[in-house]
Amino acid sequence: MNAPSGAMAGQPARARTAWIPIVIAGVAAAMHIWKLPEALSFVQEDLGMTLIESGVLLGIVQVGSMLLGLGVSLFSEVLGLRRTLLIGLSLLSAGSLAGAFAETTGFLMATRAVEGVGFLMATVVCPPLIRLITPPARTNIAMGWWGSFQGLATFLAVLVSTLLLTSVSWQVWWILMAAATAATIPMILTLVPPPPSDRDANVRLAVRRVGATVQTLTPWIAGVVFACYTLQWGSVIGFLPTIFDEAGVRGLWPGIVTAVVGGVNGVGNIVTGRLHQRGVPMRRLVLTGLATMGVTSVITFAPDWTGVPGGLAVQILAVTLFSGVGALVPATLNRIAVDIAPPNGSGAAAMGLMVQIYNGANFVGPIILAAIATAAGSWHYSWTMTLGATLLGVLLAWRFLSARRLGIDFQHRG
Repeated sequence: MNAPSGAMAGQPARARTAWIPIVIAGVAAAMHIWKLPEALSFVQEDLGMTLIESGVLLGIVQVGSMLLGLGVSLFSEVLGLRRTLLIGLSLLSAGSLAGAFAETTGFLMATRAVEGVGFLMATVVCPPLIRLITPPARTNIAMGWWGSFQGLATFLAVLVSTLLLTSVSWQVWWILMAAATAATIPMILTLVPPPPSDRDANVRLAVRRVGATVQTLTPWIAGVVFACYTLQWGSVIGFLPTIFDEAGVRGLWPGIVTAVVGGVNGVGNIVTGRLHQRGVPMRRLVLTGLATMGVTSVITFAPDWTGVPGGLAVQILAVTLFSGVGALVPATLNRIAVDIAPPNGSGAAAMGLMVQIYNGANFVGPIILAAIATAAGSWHYSWTMTLGATLLGVLLAWRFLSARRLGIDFQHRG
């Protein structure tokens, strides 16, 4: 559905801050994605998984998003954004709880797929829901914080798992995540009011709105550009503990470094919201983020830093810039997502389409990176994937995300 300009001035204080619990729920949802990287070695040992199977396990949580993005957006049009969010959080809790009792790789992958559907249902509806309940003056700030949910989740999930898994099993970690996510459900029920026009009981009309959105070019382009980001970020951060462990970094440090790198991405998203507030052009931010990711990924992986004094510090700095400056991309694309639907279209469908596209990249990214590392016998050729994604994203953003083209979309909404 189309997101209106936001809540009106004079809203009660609770409504003016109702976006905060939504961001918290988004962080909890994304922690299910990032609870795995630091636990991966334990899961591999328990279930006897290969590196390729590990890549599939990292990516399979994205399968639901890859296949069902538009279906979930249609579901949310009929059922309502807040209800869809609550169902998604419930599925995440149930999938994580079931996964704690997995004894085979196949069963664990199945529960991760359930978590993926829950993650999709929770996160597709959050941007349009935030737009519906947030006053216009606070929209850029709220959306900037929303854009940080993946980075904040990475920081929290990887850091907590790094410390926790020294004393408990990964199964206990899965149960704790199920409980933490379930705890956000009453928070949403209590603090997030049902927004106006939260659902459309006319299924035929909802289908038309989704169809009109799918026939609009800009959401497709934005989704592919987003995919050029997620292909890189998700796979590199997902394997970062393994990469540093194989480089000789021992103890808690691989997890701590990964947590910090992910947390910097969250900070970058919040800063990007401030840049949006100041009117920095959207395309410039996307191009800067992608270009930085391409350069820093080459610096991180291409040279052999093992024999260079201070080489590890250079790698850590490069991958931190990769994550932090790269945050310009998701924060900007999340900001424009619900505004680029046509006037007779659906903001949730625009977001769902983008999610479906970029989570396809999230799924294949770890598999491609693992295949490259397996074929080469090291991680030194990982930059071939990241640089290729950067070049495609820059080309598309330069051609299709100009101020003129985005301006046309916004004018159509008026």
